Amino acid sequence: MIHRFAIQELQSHMSYFPAVGIIGPRQVGKTTLAKTIAKELDKKAMYIDLENPADEAQLFDPVLFFQQNEERCVILDEVQRRPDLFPVLRSMIDRNRVPGQFILLGSASPDLIRNSSESLAGRIAYLELSPFNLIETGMDFENQQDLWLKGGFPGSYLAPSNKLSLTWRSNFIRSYVERDLPMLGLNADKSVTLRLWKMLAHSHANVINHSALSRSLGLTSVTLKKYTDFMEGALLLRSLPPYHTNIKKRLVKSPKIYVRDSGILHQLLAIQDLQSLMSHPSLGASWEGFVVDQIISVLGDEYDYTFYRTHQGSECDLVILKGGKPHLCIEIKYTSAPVPTRGMLQAFEDLGAKKNYIITPMSESYRITENIEVRSLKGFLDEVIS
Repeated sequence: MIHRFAIQELQSHMSYFPAVGIIGPRQVGKTTLAKTIAKELDKKAMYIDLENPADEAQLFDPVLFFQQNEERCVILDEVQRRPDLFPVLRSMIDRNRVPGQFILLGSASPDLIRNSSESLAGRIAYLELSPFNLIETGMDFENQQDLWLKGGFPGSYLAPSNKLSLTWRSNFIRSYVERDLPMLGLNADKSVTLRLWKMLAHSHANVINHSALSRSLGLTSVTLKKYTDFMEGALLLRSLPPYHTNIKKRLVKSPKIYVRDSGILHQLLAIQDLQSLMSHPSLGASWEGFVVDQIISVLGDEYDYTFYRTHQGSECDLVILKGGKPHLCIEIKYTSAPVPTRGMLQAFEDLGAKKNYIITPMSESYRITENIEVRSLKGFLDEVIS
């Protein structure tokens, strides 16, 4: 069993907050994590799957159910299906406020799980569970390549063959398009949703052009943005905003868009193995997205994340902010011998971060200049977690 990076943070939340919400896309391991932590509690736990009619029937009278089980930790899975439960949960918590009463599992962001933020404000802490990261799977180069190709969803990464991994990802995409996104509230034609997801895969790691995408799909720009925002709320996409504070230059103002999991990205792009990935036009973009996702997964919400690009050609792939100011600046290159460009050097100078890095798949750590270091992804993650 792979030890999840998030378990210590979850234990900390459970020791203080009456309710903890574990959010993440379907099949990312939320249920397994919740059941693992429940075994370590000093009280019994009860698991309720709100997609199971027999389990949901127990909540016909939720007040009575929670009163009868107030000495237990109640785990509610797929809680977005029952937004009406949140006012009841608030009442139960206020009646007997002790840590670790509820673990709520949801397949979307808190904003997309209706009423949760309003009803449980001050009573709940949210933890986002991402697919496996390199800290969890092992940071040797072979694991890195495997995780990059297959992505971090357990069903894909742990599949005993590449063929089964591909089948799992194909079914995952189909399930989200046909069932999960509509259930969360996305009112869109299923064929349009799939086409949009594939078009966004081809735009991966680039500044999103809502107008061009909307024309291709026959949608208005407003509708297209609504759909992409919804998919971001479902934790399938990542929107990276541009950095612009106090920089007196003509800046690119639209966000960059990423398919959050590299395995899902490769499935959408019909990339089946490492050989086809190495020759694909999206190789560099795929590597950039993988590095961005790994760094954010490991560093978490202690920092803010942006990119920097000007109309004059200055560019930095990832700007990590601390207290609103550039803390680390990162350029991402799929090469073992990166050469600084004029635009990169200008971006590093504009931003004035504490440290600047060029991250590659595999290279020895060395300095290009006094304030620019080349690091492998493993070398960088080793540094930030030490």
